[in-house]
Amino acid sequence: MSETRELHVVLGAGPLGLATARALTEMGKRVRIVNRRGTLDPVLAPAGAQPHAADLYDPAAVAHAAAGAVALYQCAQPSYTRWPQEFPPLQAAILEGAARAGAKVILGDNLYMYGRTQGQPMREDSPINPVGKKGVTRAQMAEAALTAHKAGSVRVAIVRGSDFYGRGVMGSLFGERTFPAILAGKAGEAVGNPDLPHSITYIDDFGRALANVGTADDALGQVWHAPNAPTGTQRQFLHEAFELAGKPAKVAVMGRFMLMLGGLFIPAAREVIETLYQFTDPFVVDDSKYTRRFGHHATAYRDGLRATLDWYAKHFAAGAHA
Repeated sequence: MSETRELHVVLGAGPLGLATARALTEMGKRVRIVNRRGTLDPVLAPAGAQPHAADLYDPAAVAHAAAGAVALYQCAQPSYTRWPQEFPPLQAAILEGAARAGAKVILGDNLYMYGRTQGQPMREDSPINPVGKKGVTRAQMAEAALTAHKAGSVRVAIVRGSDFYGRGVMGSLFGERTFPAILAGKAGEAVGNPDLPHSITYIDDFGRALANVGTADDALGQVWHAPNAPTGTQRQFLHEAFELAGKPAKVAVMGRFMLMLGGLFIPAAREVIETLYQFTDPFVVDDSKYTRRFGHHATAYRDGLRATLDWYAKHFAAGAHA
């Protein structure tokens, strides 16, 4: 790989980090992927990506990992149950390390900070009104990053996606509790009211959005919503997946009581309760700002679901569960 091509560094080797790395590689960029172990999934990581081990809570380690890079893509995160305690110091270390290295930072974010929107689509300029401790944490982190950008200490942009699905997506509502069940002809799980509109982001579209924003300096200092296929309902999404899998559609609905019961044994289920409003109210993303600047490249659900089902069929058939 030529050392003359500009270097882009992806922090985190989970689904979003690997999707971003794939998009950057397709753009012809040199890519370094950083996580604690310095190991990469040989199937989902793009060919030629350089693995690098680092403690991302250490600004010096971040600066070392970012040496020579034009941009960092922050796709790493602590355990879902530890966001308030561990996410802010992680981001602070990354911003400081990037500033030392002179690299811009593109933050992969979610939509929790908007809170309940009274059925209105979420825009980048929607009011910040978080519900619950994780929403407050996300709102504070975004404010801190944009404040750092305005102060001139580090260049920042933020890309936000909704609940996502796709190759390699595990630990998600639309992940390993959904697609293996569908392939086996069992019920797919929905949360709250499955018949309300709910935007769902394809992971490769999210990664491409980070890559596009990270290679466009006029996008800095702003928030962008990753593009999504036209919003449907959870039930429509699951029914299409069942159709592609050649199985009869069966949808099991998880409400507050079932989440509370599951939370007695599964901490992540208990944590979902504070975001249940996202599934009992319409949850619609307006991505028009992004599509005006970068074009509409959202993957149709049918195409994304086909690729996702194919990955899960191969992944679980091989007996791999990580």
